[in-house]
Amino acid sequence: MDSRTEPAEREPDITVREPDATAVRKPDTSARPPLVRELLLVAGLFLVYKFGRQLANGHTGEAFHNAHRVWNAERTLHLPGEGAVQNALMSSDTLIHVANTYYAAVHFPATLLFLVWLYLRRPRHYVWTRRVLAALTAAALLLHLGFPLAPPRLLDAAHLVDTAQVYGPSVYASEPATDTMANQFAAMPSLHFGWALMLAVGMIVATSSRWRWLWLLHPLATLLVVVGTANHYWLDAIVASALLGVALAVIRLPRAGRSLVVRRSAPAPELVASGAGR
Repeated sequence: MDSRTEPAEREPDITVREPDATAVRKPDTSARPPLVRELLLVAGLFLVYKFGRQLANGHTGEAFHNAHRVWNAERTLHLPGEGAVQNALMSSDTLIHVANTYYAAVHFPATLLFLVWLYLRRPRHYVWTRRVLAALTAAALLLHLGFPLAPPRLLDAAHLVDTAQVYGPSVYASEPATDTMANQFAAMPSLHFGWALMLAVGMIVATSSRWRWLWLLHPLATLLVVVGTANHYWLDAIVASALLGVALAVIRLPRAGRSLVVRRSAPAPELVASGAGR
């Protein structure tokens, strides 16, 4: 196989030798966890996270107080203004609509497809990635509960436009306090960015194509989208990166097991001859 498409951290393979002495490499499925268990586990983690975010609702005053603190901290740190990114996106109706659609439609499907591909093609990397994403999401939930934060689109001092409400499409209710589907006061950290960054890291580690670094365009585009649509502050992405860094430092990629070589050779000539004689 072309080395450019081989995984950087190679999965263990089973090598089967056919009668014509050709070697056929097949993925080793021993590292792949049972599908039903994984579906239940991932669904359970998602429901726990959604329920936990709802528990963080009802802290509107504290969320806006924290928003002012984050906004002032960014100005103190001389971070670039979120408005510069938004103005660039709003220079074109098509561009801002694409940004809103990217925010609304790419986050979950891209992560799901990423996990499915790893499960089927890189089982060992799938287990590692699932653990990292679970740790990152759990840490984010704790921060959402302890530090409710209104996004910049709701902060008057930011003077930013809620682009999803103005241009569409929007995944949030127009009145945050009555939104029963999502907690709009859980801006920090940005899991949109954190998951996108882990997707890029996972694909870079699991493959060795010379083009694999282009996966970094996904978190870069996500960062510009979440900031430009005024759904997140720069600090939301910085905190998400820090939490992901800790998770990656603690949770290591499982080591590959030994490759199993199965030889299916043609029957020995003398055995064939003796069998024919009988």
